[in-house]
Amino acid sequence: MAQDNRAQVIVIGAGLSGLTAASELYRQGIDVIVLEASSNVGGRVNSANTKLGSHLDLGGQWIGHGHHRIAALVGKAGGTIYQTYSRGLPTIVREGRTVSIFSPSVLLAVVYLSFLEFASRLCVPRRWITVTLDKAITTWVPLDMARELLCLLIQISSTSELSLYSVYSFARSIRVSGGLLAMLGTHGGAQDSLVVESMSIATSMLASELSHRVMANMPVTSVSQNGTDGVTVRTESGREFHGRKVIVTVPPPMLKSITFDPPMPAYRKALQENTRMGVVYKAIAVYEEPFWREGLGGEFLVLDDPGFGVFDSSSPDGPGHLCFLVAGTPARQLDTLDSNSRRDLLLSRLLPHLGNRVMQPVDWHEKAWHSDEYCGGGYLAYPIAGTSEGLLPMPHEPINNLHWAGTETAQEHPGYLEGAVQSGERAACEVAHALRGAQTIEHN
Repeated sequence: MAQDNRAQVIVIGAGLSGLTAASELYRQGIDVIVLEASSNVGGRVNSANTKLGSHLDLGGQWIGHGHHRIAALVGKAGGTIYQTYSRGLPTIVREGRTVSIFSPSVLLAVVYLSFLEFASRLCVPRRWITVTLDKAITTWVPLDMARELLCLLIQISSTSELSLYSVYSFARSIRVSGGLLAMLGTHGGAQDSLVVESMSIATSMLASELSHRVMANMPVTSVSQNGTDGVTVRTESGREFHGRKVIVTVPPPMLKSITFDPPMPAYRKALQENTRMGVVYKAIAVYEEPFWREGLGGEFLVLDDPGFGVFDSSSPDGPGHLCFLVAGTPARQLDTLDSNSRRDLLLSRLLPHLGNRVMQPVDWHEKAWHSDEYCGGGYLAYPIAGTSEGLLPMPHEPINNLHWAGTETAQEHPGYLEGAVQSGERAACEVAHALRGAQTIEHN
């Protein structure tokens, strides 16, 4: 049985990967303690209740096609999975007018995306690692609207700042994510399904299983390995926790506030220095009903500055939910505005297409993930141009008694909720195997 400050395994981070790892170990009879820096569990899973009684996700929300691990976890928690409402292609909007999908600019953007898809599957030239996406788009794409559309699609799919992200890294991410159609698609793609009760039904179940073993408001400041004897973890409050193994689920850019003794190897230091967290602002507008389904629908790509995507995340027979995603550098433009100004700015872009009702939501929820003290951003970390340490999947080889998890390290679907679950399961398996091996040696 775990004591207040001692367990076989200490897990740093109570996000989806950390809770998954801890739950797997606990089910195998291995003592665990989970230390979470913030006041809430879930990490990049963040949910809220609306004034109409519905549930929504301000963090990770979609279950992609074939993402069976997260689907099974939601099912175990008693969640109700439904397919994202979509009519197929989104409506493209620029300067208050809709843009035909057959316009030269849209077709040109499709050509360039197809080229990236082809390169990702065949061969990605190494020299592209120093070419940033903003420079490539400005140099290679001749039409303004095509450039705007390409920037928006890449920002929404990666949450990267295009002045920092290389063509090489993005093309490599396409391959490990199953292709652009999977990354950008709704039905059959990464945005295939949602959860009526919100994704927190899964993280809450895992935290409940672990009960008092999850400790919030415990920012970790140092991790010291004591040879082969174990690890000591210290927190900001001065508390110490002792274990034989530690699983670190914090993404590399956010590890700079933690001191490791002995120091991390050069490649781990480079991983921390040469990666950045994605930049993304997410908002949900709530209405009595999804009235937009009577007209153009609720899927838009708005090219005006700041560009953003809109999705219909309404559950069956529930109130209307319009989900807004502003990603990359454009998300930072919203930081200087107050909540009402951000709401009015985003909703007003849909006014010519959805009518006055869009300006009158019953409720409004928002979160700027790049302003979150402990997550630092979302959806995931990415490598800066000119570096390769942070290519997906990111390194996760154990260092003595330290093990690594987090969606960035997943072998399957890195960057997604599915990847977070997979990485937690993998880390738990590594640790359980190592502990059993150590016990065998001791008995012999």
